[in-house]
Amino acid sequence: MDRFIIEGGRPLEGRVRVSGAKNAALPIIASTILTGGTSVLMDVPRLRDVKTMGRLITNMGGTFEHSGNTLSVSTEGLSLFEAPYDLVRTMRASVLVLGPLTARYGTARVSLPGGCAIGARPINLHLMGLAKMGADITLEAGYVIARARRLRGAQIYFDIPTVTGTENLMMAAALASGTTRLENAACEPEVVDLGEALTRMGARISGLGTPVIEIEGVEELRPVEYRVIPDRIEAGTFIAAAGITGGRVRIENVIPDHLEAVIMKLQETGISISVDEEGILVEGPERPRSSDLKTLPYPGFPTDMQAQFMALLSVARGTSIIRETIFENRFMHVAELRRMGADISIEGSTATVRGVETLKGAPVMATDLRASASLVLAALRAEGRTQINRIYHIDRGYEEIEKKLRGLGALITREREEP
Repeated sequence: MDRFIIEGGRPLEGRVRVSGAKNAALPIIASTILTGGTSVLMDVPRLRDVKTMGRLITNMGGTFEHSGNTLSVSTEGLSLFEAPYDLVRTMRASVLVLGPLTARYGTARVSLPGGCAIGARPINLHLMGLAKMGADITLEAGYVIARARRLRGAQIYFDIPTVTGTENLMMAAALASGTTRLENAACEPEVVDLGEALTRMGARISGLGTPVIEIEGVEELRPVEYRVIPDRIEAGTFIAAAGITGGRVRIENVIPDHLEAVIMKLQETGISISVDEEGILVEGPERPRSSDLKTLPYPGFPTDMQAQFMALLSVARGTSIIRETIFENRFMHVAELRRMGADISIEGSTATVRGVETLKGAPVMATDLRASASLVLAALRAEGRTQINRIYHIDRGYEEIEKKLRGLGALITREREEP
């Protein structure tokens, strides 16, 4: 396994380009199952999770060629309609093939994803929706088996907004007979991007970006050429990185509208953020101010930015309160930030962050994707040397992050951990 070595205390300066959004690319890749033929997707980041989705497609009989940031994927020759445990356990998004396989081939066998480091995320809403659309759902030896001659339109209400549930059922509904109405659907930009890609394929979808999405099923979909949206969480992470180091960074390839809640909250801490035709210009203060935070579904403050925001607040003037409402176990980075001198206490789903003047470099361990990013941010601010172990987590969601940070003047190196 690899680790990062970071020498902190240097303000970030320069320009950085945000990669395509992993959380948009993965469902769009899964949606190509609905088409057959060859689709070309642009601005697809070269990440561990994308490679895993490629293994899944090729395991089923398709082809998957990633050249630069352009992906060519063909699902014409699929013959095995299964997502096996050894792939699903490494990437929960593998469950996104359930809807497309059932809709196009009438059968799917997908391993239950189970929980993950940030808490249990069951797929009961996915299964409820498919059952309402006429699928016969059985559970067998840790696998979901779905069968249907042809799915039919249905009215489906989500008890809570679910991103992957909305995406799975939206894809399934695209080839169903009749009209499907998804109520209390997720509104995230990644869901909208999938809907836009499906529309280019020939799907009939209305209500994208709202809690009510309607899909009128069609007989077939066609392959597509499509560019994935920029990654709003990567963009938010670089805004926070510039802020925590007191740097000056221009962020390119970004959609500011996707970051409204993040920008407003970071501005509360004293970070100067301005938007123009070139992107976002960020100027960090000598030391940020405290600010309270509550994570919420989009368009609220994203849970995927909570850890990075906490790292920033750990060196802020004053005391901040963070409430995590999305995942029940998303404070695992707190123990590692404390190793660096942060003063943070937790009670249930609430963290109290008492800002300290400085953090100190220390050996720490990444526990999940966004926790990894928070430790990188803390290390960039800290005095001395920080060693971040188990960085394979960060490789799941940030494309060449150390290269991008070095381009901004950070002293960061990747090295192989000793056995």
